[in-house]
Amino acid sequence: MTEIPKGEGNSTPIVTQIMGTILIVTLNRPPANAIDAATSRDLGQIFSRFRDDPALRVAILTGGTSRFFSAGWDLKAAAGGESPSADFGVGGFGGLVSLPHLNKPVIAAVNGIAAGGGFEMALAADMIVCADTARLALPGATVGALPAAAAVMLRRRIPYFIAMELLLTGRWFTPAEAFGWGLCNAVVPGAELLAKAMEIAGQLVKGAPLVQAAVKEIARETEAMSEAEGLDRIQSHQLPTVTKLYGSADFKEGARAFSEKRPPRWTGE
Repeated sequence: MTEIPKGEGNSTPIVTQIMGTILIVTLNRPPANAIDAATSRDLGQIFSRFRDDPALRVAILTGGTSRFFSAGWDLKAAAGGESPSADFGVGGFGGLVSLPHLNKPVIAAVNGIAAGGGFEMALAADMIVCADTARLALPGATVGALPAAAAVMLRRRIPYFIAMELLLTGRWFTPAEAFGWGLCNAVVPGAELLAKAMEIAGQLVKGAPLVQAAVKEIARETEAMSEAEGLDRIQSHQLPTVTKLYGSADFKEGARAFSEKRPPRWTGE
């Protein structure tokens, strides 16, 4: 099992827990789980280790208090001279926004306020589950900070006019609104949040890891293509995960398990 680092110099409060094949990453940086460059680098290392460890299948990212998921970029660090062009690590801000080749599922369990970069971290996940008491915003326009990742990602996930409203006004919105726009998968009472995320993770770990990797790569690499172009990339085996899947033991195991009427035994090979 790959060791998951606890933070640069063991000083950054990021709590990691492994439950079977599921990695839970909890932001625990009071009072608001704000992310400075050092914390971001730690998160990038954690998620890159998760990406590269074959024993881990799903990651859950959440906050350690009921009030904050993450307030985003640490403005105290910014006021102290930290630049938007600082070294935020291998995965970009928060370790997830631009981590390359992350072909495993990530669930954001938004337990409280998710603002600015904190909300961008949730957007970088594959699924979002919100506590009903959470609040979300992209307040960059009100504090002079550019929500760059959200400006790219949000308009691809919800209607353009709603995305522009949120980006240009910075207003707060509720999980119920987010769910109505298709921006989160579920809204549950706060006490049930982690259980709901674990329920989804449990469904994911039953699936074929090579198929999940291929789905993530296809979605990422064909996002800007026409359907015909995307299908051509798949059918011509131009995507490494697809090539690996079709030549794998797991590809044969799925059909074999179905014909034998038993649960498949995935190996990732």
